[in-house]
Amino acid sequence: MKLSAEELLEKFSNSTAHPFEVRRIAMMIFDEASDKLFCMPASDRKLLEAAAILHDIGYHIECKNHNKHSQKLVLEYGLAGFSRRETELAACICRYHRGSLPDKEKHEIYSDFDKKERKTVKRLGGILRLADGLDRAHLALIKKVKINYNSKYNIAEFLITPNTPDYYPDLTSAIRKRDLFEIGFKTQSVLKFDE
Repeated sequence: MKLSAEELLEKFSNSTAHPFEVRRIAMMIFDEASDKLFCMPASDRKLLEAAAILHDIGYHIECKNHNKHSQKLVLEYGLAGFSRRETELAACICRYHRGSLPDKEKHEIYSDFDKKERKTVKRLGGILRLADGLDRAHLALIKKVKINYNSKYNIAEFLITPNTPDYYPDLTSAIRKRDLFEIGFKTQSVLKFDE
């Protein structure tokens, strides 16, 4: 019997705070990106939500390459409410939340996707990668994320509102992890605090 994303998380992780925080941030980024950059369907939002919850379950196997182990666990157990193909997409989105970027020449499952599916993995993987970077400290320091898009210069400006005005989280990890978002949405990006 297939398990839901939440049940898989419970099975393979003893900490749910970070995955649920990453999901919350990822949903904000998805909604903003869908509104300002590229309109994405509700089915993509559902895929991203599952991947955000499951992105770190690979730690159950080992820390090193945990993203690849997350992918394997999702594929092995399947996901209730998702087709086999959707499960493969969610598993790949988990894989690309860190580490190497998608490569259709080297990565077996990713290379089996058609062009549209590969774009979906890049976009949603890019959002997940960024959301994970924004909660790098696992302290839930982000209150809100907004995107201003400048079409003339093709720049997505991320405006980050911290939870408290006294403490600004370190954006270094998120800045480093914005690469896949930029590839997926074919835009440059800037991350800054909303004043």
